[in-house]
Amino acid sequence: MPHQLALEDHPSQPAQRVCHPDSAADARDFVRGFVALLRPAPPAGTTQNLLLLVSELVANALRHAGAVTALHLRADRERIEVLVEDPSSAHPQERRPDLSGSNGGFGWPMVHSLALDVVVLPGTCGGKTVQAALAR
Repeated sequence: MPHQLALEDHPSQPAQRVCHPDSAADARDFVRGFVALLRPAPPAGTTQNLLLLVSELVANALRHAGAVTALHLRADRERIEVLVEDPSSAHPQERRPDLSGSNGGFGWPMVHSLALDVVVLPGTCGGKTVQAALAR
């Protein structure tokens, strides 16, 4: 089992937090708060990749599933893990990017290029959980 990092406000607790964002902007604020508590702090590039990854996953859940049921962040010495739960059981689909910018198609490939791994799991009460991890 990997050693869990402590958060500054609760040194005896593992580094994990949960929120229920209504927008990608809310999710990014949550990520910034989480990262600010990690010791040692992740490199700036990791933080930027985490912000982009979370923003894409949350925006996709809001656009395609209508809501984010929960956003979980966990960190250990090697990885930062992101779990986004939503009410839809439909798996994300890669599609041809729309170069005009009106229909997207860039997010899911971007998630895969940023993350070490991406897994889509059935939700415990319906829906699904998209799990992705970044290297620390």
